[in-house]
Amino acid sequence: MVQNIWKKMNLKKQIEKPKKIQGFDIDLNQENLSRIDRLVDRYESEILHQLNSDYTQRTKWSDRIADKIAQFGGSWKFIIYFSCTLAVWMIWNSLSITQAFHFDSEPFILLNLCLSFIAAFQAPVIMMSQNRQAIRDKNESMIDFAINYKAEQEIDDMQSRLHNIESQLTEIRDLLKQQKKEN
Repeated sequence: MVQNIWKKMNLKKQIEKPKKIQGFDIDLNQENLSRIDRLVDRYESEILHQLNSDYTQRTKWSDRIADKIAQFGGSWKFIIYFSCTLAVWMIWNSLSITQAFHFDSEPFILLNLCLSFIAAFQAPVIMMSQNRQAIRDKNESMIDFAINYKAEQEIDDMQSRLHNIESQLTEIRDLLKQQKKEN
């Protein structure tokens, strides 16, 4: 990640490409860039692992089943399986060849009952899953807020240090001007 950004920045400066670049008291050579990438990736994966384990510990078994049902019920796999099942149901109960085995003749009242049953139970399960996902998103947004707040504090600290350095440089410049006038 850091390497990709670094490469994009250096595409413009290919003519005067330095071998080492100073930043935060470390040389940003290729080895250190790959090390930083590994550390950032490991940190992100640890945070995701922690969030997932917290979520797993806090949710009940029935809630996880509801999440799995909602995940399947909102997928293309479900749409394809369900469409095929409906098509087979209607064809089976419409063909004259299978007339002896018809269990739901046209207007497919049993099919309508099954569809109503599925809709009546699938909608609340999906809503329960969405509510839990909203709670999880809220927790993740609070973590994001805390990280952003910490980053903002660090940026403010860096800005105050830069202003301090700027004022010291101004003082040094003024002293040099005075010394130059005296000489």
